Amino acid sequence: MYTYDTLSEAVNGLKQRGYTIDFNVVADKLVCNDTPVSLSPEEFEITEVYRFEGNTDPADEAVVYAIESRHRLKGILVNSYGPGADAVGDALVKKLKERH
Repeated sequence: MYTYDTLSEAVNGLKQRGYTIDFNVVADKLVCNDTPVSLSPEEFEITEVYRFEGNTDPADEAVVYAIESRHRLKGILVNSYGPGADAVGDALVKKLKERH
């Protein structure tokens, strides 16, 4: 497992290691807005997780997920948590954690 001090270091480090797709949560799937990629929870696994807490602002709290699909696609999902969290994203991530 790698260690990163900041969210941007984690994202850049994962991209250098081949996690190049930027995933977003849409309803109950992960999608990439730049490609036709759309994955349901049973199509991928979370391989690494990095949690970051804001030093001064709780709204800066985020989790970076390294994701691999069974189709050999590798990408990143950045999900906020705390007061500004996306409820749909959290529900999907909870579902994924149960699978992992």
